[in-house]
Order: sequence, then structure tokens, then C-alpha cells
Amino acid sequence: MNRRSFLWQSGGGFGGLALSHLLATDASGQSRPELNGGLHHIAKVKRVIQLFMTGGASPMDTYDYKPALEKLHGQNLGPKEKPEGFTAMPGAMMKSPFKFGQHGESGRWVSDVFPHQAKWVDEMAFLMAMASKTNVHGPGTYMMNTGFLLPGFPCLGAWLSYALGSLTDNLPTFVVLPDAKGLPYNQRGPFSAGFLPAMHQGTVINAASPTPVPDLFPNERFTFASKAADREGLELLRSINTKHAARRADDSRLESRIRSYELAAQMQLSAPEAFDLASESESTHQSYGLMDTVTEEFGRRCLLARRLCERGTRFVQVWSGPQGASANWDNHGSIPKELPPIAVSVDKPIAALIEDLKSRGLFEDTLLIWTTEFGRTPFAQGGEGRDHNGGTFVTWMAGAGIKAGSTHGKSDDWGYKTAEGQTYCYDLHATILHLLGIDHERLTVRQNGVDRRLTDVHGHVVKEILS
Repeated sequence: MNRRSFLWQSGGGFGGLALSHLLATDASGQSRPELNGGLHHIAKVKRVIQLFMTGGASPMDTYDYKPALEKLHGQNLGPKEKPEGFTAMPGAMMKSPFKFGQHGESGRWVSDVFPHQAKWVDEMAFLMAMASKTNVHGPGTYMMNTGFLLPGFPCLGAWLSYALGSLTDNLPTFVVLPDAKGLPYNQRGPFSAGFLPAMHQGTVINAASPTPVPDLFPNERFTFASKAADREGLELLRSINTKHAARRADDSRLESRIRSYELAAQMQLSAPEAFDLASESESTHQSYGLMDTVTEEFGRRCLLARRLCERGTRFVQVWSGPQGASANWDNHGSIPKELPPIAVSVDKPIAALIEDLKSRGLFEDTLLIWTTEFGRTPFAQGGEGRDHNGGTFVTWMAGAGIKAGSTHGKSDDWGYKTAEGQTYCYDLHATILHLLGIDHERLTVRQNGVDRRLTDVHGHVVKEILS
């Protein structure tokens, strides 16, 4: 009796009822290719890479050019009382300390902190009026990943794993590559499977470690850990798991653990090759900035994201910056001093990733997303910093199904609030799911008497940026 047959016959709990098992795999446990082309309609996207800028990347210093701020610089026009979520009283209006220029045939305005990404704006579609319901990092990070301000809900990657299943049995379906300096706000919360079966949570990989996947192979000191011992241990484990599952048919953690052991066995063959960047050419290393200490860490993870997607991982999330008051995009102290270092660490690698995906034909079925949890204020904080602002920020998308060079929405003249075409995480998520062949209103799970979905009771597909 195989694992799935046992789970069904022992009561059919969460492990047996998981939608990804019912729909995305056949009787032998292999992926069903027809569903990798869409669950509710034909998909244009097979895999997703999301680049998340932790801390709240400043729109008016990167992609949202605001000439009005140059005229209003130094004037006290902000709120007279401290808004909720702000960390200090608003100061005077502050122009961007960086030069902006128009790029590509689309004429997209880009700050000089992103000279490499600026070359690729004609491949991107910009959502210029993104908004959040909060000015606080923790809830904002949850919202952009799960659609809710509170913990306990599945993130985008978990929903994709649940709905579509795996593209390969040799690598995780959902991989998270956090910044080497630390995890983002809420720690592992933004990668959680929430109330979905635990197997759909993100697999966190420490790309900076000599062994990105720890304990994949036994330590050489332990000579007793042979292949024969492995077989005997796994047989004992199977017996224990069988008895355990019979008494706890509604607990998805066992199914997740069984799957993790199966995946670990497969990864002993596939992971070493996938994480071995030595096989890449010198020109590839150069283009991703792996020879430069400033860009090496983020560049390594961007290159790993491409390699993982190329080998069958469906969703890869690459984070820039840890939680906290420094070394991320949370530039309260000084925009001119704090923003350039974090921007330069990601700019060249992101441009290289776009070029690499295009040259390998992966742009034809891969979606690339750049986003953050919220924006910054148009008025200064502490002289030359900027405070939190959920009123408006920028997200761009590129690749499969995207109308290259397009724009949707705009912020007001100050970059304080949205003015036209406001979009929330619900609309972004609905659009991503649509490109993957999923109707966001039909992907639901009954939880505590409520039919839950990634987009809650909101969301529309932003058709204006779709090809």
C-alpha cells in the first residue's frame, strides 16, 4: 500500500484531501502536465520569481518621478498630527536627491539608483498606484504575501503549491531565498502555509551557506549512517508513521513530514547539481555581479532562482534586506545615504536575471515580480529620511503574459496617495493567479466555517497590463 492509499483508507484526513494531491498528481504520485497549464483556464505562466524589497522601497526615489517635490522642497505641507503607523511627526516636503531620466521606447522615468534595471523598462509593466491598508512593516508584509494583515493565513507561494502541485519530484515546489543578513519582518510567517496542509509552506534555503540544504547527507564522522542503515531506519519510520496516522487522520503535519523525507531523498540526487554555480560560465558570474562583494550575495540568489525554476521549482521568492532598522529599504535616517547601498546591491543582479531569463527562453512561461510592502512619505523625517507610507508604492511585473512597457494607475503629484487605478495586494494576487490559469474567486478552502481565498472578498485582474 502506498502512502496516499494509506491516508485515504485510514480516514482521509487533510493529507488525503489536499487539492494538490487530488488534482495535480496522478495515481503514481507524478505531476500531471495538463494541470501545469492551468487549473480553471489556459495558463500563460508556469513558474514565478518574486523579488521582495523588505522595508518599504521609496517610490519617489526609484520609479515614481515627482517634479512637484522639487518646487515644494522645504515647505511644511504635510499632516499637522502624526498619522497612525508613522514613527515621527512629518517634516518638510523633500525632493528626491537622485536624478531621474526617461528610458526605453516607453519613456519610463527611473532614478539613477537603478541604472541597470532602467535598460529593461520596456520589458516591464508598472503598477504605479499600489496601496496598503497599513503603515506598519509586520502587517504590511503579511498583507503583501497572504492578503491579510494578521498571521495564520497561507501565502501566495503556498496557494500556488496547493492549487497546482509540483513541476518536479526532485526539488521543492516553493523555495524561499532570504537575505543572508536575516529573515524579513514576521520571520517565517510570510512563507507560511497557514491553514493549508503544512507541506505547502516555503522551503527556506540559506544560499550563503556552503551547504544550502543542511543535513542532506550524513556527516563523515558517522560511519554507521550507511545506505543499508537508511533503508532500515526508513522502514521503522514507515511503521511508526502508519500507527501515528491511524490515530490522527486530520493532522496534515504527518503528510508534510512524509513528503519532506521523500523530497530529501530525491534532493540527494538533484540539489547538489542545482546549487553548484561552478557550472555557470564566467560571463554569467560577471553579469550577476558574483565577482563584486556589493552584489555577490543578492546576485547569487538571483542566479539560484533561475537555476531552480529551470529545473522545475514553481515559485521562488528572493528577499532583499532583513527586518530591522538598517541594511534594508526602511530608510528613516537618510535617503541619500541609506538608499544607494541597498539599491546597488540588487540593481545589476536583477537586470542580469531579466537578460538571462530572456536568453534562455524562460521569459515565455516565467513571471518576474518586483515589489515591497509599502512606500515612503514625500515629506522628510529627521532631516533627510522618509517615513512609512501605505498610501502609494510601485510594483512591476515582467515576462510571460505581461504587456511589455505598459503602465496602470498613478499616484498624486506628491506621491503621498494614489490618484488613479488604485491596486491592492488582492489585485496583484488575482492577476498572478490568472496568469497561472487560476480563477482567484474559485480557489477556496473551507476554514472555520468560511470559504477562504488568497484575495479574501476583494480583487480584480489588472487586465490593462496583460498581453
